[in-house]
Amino acid sequence: MPVENSTKKDILPEKKSEGKSWIVFLSLGIFGILGGASGAAFSFLTPKEELPDLAFPQIPSAKAADTNIYSNLTGEVLASEDEKNAPVFCIQTPNGTDGARPQVGLNQAGVIFEAIAEAGITRFAAIYQNPSSAAIGPIRSLRLYYLMWDTPFDCTIVHAGGADDALAAVRSGGYKDLTENYAYMYRSGSGSRRWNNLFTTAAYLKQMNDERGYGGSNVNGFTRMTPSESRKNLIDRGVEEKLVITEATDKDTSAINPSVTDIAFNFGGWASFNVRYHYDKESNSYVRSYESGAAAEVYICPNENMGEPNPDTTCELSAMSPKVVIAMMVEEHKAADNYHEDISAIGSGDAYVFQNGYAVKGHWSKGSAGEQIKFTDENGAEIKLAPGQTFVSAVPTYGSVEY
Repeated sequence: MPVENSTKKDILPEKKSEGKSWIVFLSLGIFGILGGASGAAFSFLTPKEELPDLAFPQIPSAKAADTNIYSNLTGEVLASEDEKNAPVFCIQTPNGTDGARPQVGLNQAGVIFEAIAEAGITRFAAIYQNPSSAAIGPIRSLRLYYLMWDTPFDCTIVHAGGADDALAAVRSGGYKDLTENYAYMYRSGSGSRRWNNLFTTAAYLKQMNDERGYGGSNVNGFTRMTPSESRKNLIDRGVEEKLVITEATDKDTSAINPSVTDIAFNFGGWASFNVRYHYDKESNSYVRSYESGAAAEVYICPNENMGEPNPDTTCELSAMSPKVVIAMMVEEHKAADNYHEDISAIGSGDAYVFQNGYAVKGHWSKGSAGEQIKFTDENGAEIKLAPGQTFVSAVPTYGSVEY
């Protein structure tokens, strides 16, 4: 408690006593030095067993090197270098209301790009490394801008046909490519899925990669924090408590709240494709839903030895809840066929990065197909992303981001 109505006399010792203290201190110091210097000469006068133990201060060791292996895709800790260099698959996944939902295995994608494919309907480029799901999909057609976003991840492009310019770029660009192929894909699902019933499996993807000799992937991923850096970021931002309050049985978290809890991305077209995120502090993730309030769910099919499962009858539903959510504002217009969309994937624009319970408004930039997108704050400093699944939504400039 603060001392009230105190005077100097109350707080400071008298000068006389202060001087005596210094005399005693200096005397002890001098005798200590002399004793140390002469100890060896007179040690024969004192039995060895009576000498006191001398506790010398320990020189602190250098900070241990970080020997963890981090994923270039997600920033998470991996078990081995083999996992870090494993093949990557970029799978075109629909999001229409015509049977595409719930998607299957999407929870295992490390990065997911979301953008309008045609007529206001969004589609995903879902990027996987080391998948184990018994089913992944559905699989639909490719667009050129998805290909531009996929390229830095050195992945096999997995799709079922595509727009003419996208297919021409894949064929001429030396990409690892897997289009609709029933050696490595199958059709299944309930009748309500209609044409959104083409799936693959983790086992088929591995088989294809081996049989075609594609090898591993050299992933050029986003700039990431390590898990410990992300934890410190949580604390520094005040989202997570720094200390346990002493003399209390529980942590006092009453003053600790995330700065942004609810987010809305509006794509400027059909309300069915606008998305909402709610920040869950306990899991430090963003629970995804649609404008209607319906949860954005995904089928989880954990047993990769199930063969060719019907995901609608053999898999379990779970909510999508990525760790990082990003909106890139993009220039979008109709393609030359006046049906498909065309998005400027190379260039720059405004960006909003949501992670660890807070928001950073800044910019995105990408100089070429092979260059990874860079996110910077309004001062030009690069934004490191937290580890974990990352959802990147390409929101047209005629759309909006609200939080």
